[in-house]
Amino acid sequence: MDIGTRLRDPRYYQIAVLGTLVAYGALALDFGIRIENALTIVVSALLVQFAGTKAAGLPRFDPLSPLITSLSLTLLLRTDLVAVAALAAVIAISSKFLVRVRGKHVFNPANVAIVTLMVSTDHAWISSGQWGSAAIGAFLLACLGFIVLTRAKRAETTIGFLGFYALLLFGRALWLGDPLTIPMHQLQNGALLVFAFFMISDPKTTPDAAVGRVIYSMVVASLAFAIQFVLYQPHGPILALVATAPLVPVIDYLFHGSAYRWIRRPIHTTQGLKGVYR
Repeated sequence: MDIGTRLRDPRYYQIAVLGTLVAYGALALDFGIRIENALTIVVSALLVQFAGTKAAGLPRFDPLSPLITSLSLTLLLRTDLVAVAALAAVIAISSKFLVRVRGKHVFNPANVAIVTLMVSTDHAWISSGQWGSAAIGAFLLACLGFIVLTRAKRAETTIGFLGFYALLLFGRALWLGDPLTIPMHQLQNGALLVFAFFMISDPKTTPDAAVGRVIYSMVVASLAFAIQFVLYQPHGPILALVATAPLVPVIDYLFHGSAYRWIRRPIHTTQGLKGVYR
């Protein structure tokens, strides 16, 4: 695949942004990332992706999506056991192959792995996301750059979620008479940005139609707000996404749209060259 084609695939940009953040967080911000856990997650994810590719009879092993999942897990998931880190990668990548409806996997891989381990073991938790204002600002600019780079293709989910969630936070502050610095601070959260730009925005697990993506983003934001401020449970967005994921096939049934395909990659066959979407 030539350089131009590579640059058109948004996953390269995602890997660059997430990889830089992981390195900066581990070396400069003390994110609490354990190198053995990070390596275990990456290696396990690639191995499961390779095995799933062979089992499903796919024509080419593609490491890009499992790398993005691995970096998201490394940023958000914390565990004191290497075995749990490996299990997170296995759950995440295997869910893409095992839980599917009409050709689409239902759950965001990193999301379902994190929630599964949080509710099933005391050895898994989510990073607090306290990255400092400088890191938050730089990461936000990088995320906005991702939208510009992809010409806002399928960005409705991210924009809809952040906009509606912010509206709910500011509305709550006004209702309670709180200063608006409180919702501003609540939005300045690194974990929330990872969620909004690299988890809920996953084009393979969001509705196919633009109107469906906007509706879905509002549903996730509403449930996240309820979990966080009505049920007083932490990590509202993470929990809301896994709970609402089964709604996506329903929304796709009601609002028809084109299924997302990654950049066409040429493969060699006995008949010559043909393109395969990943």
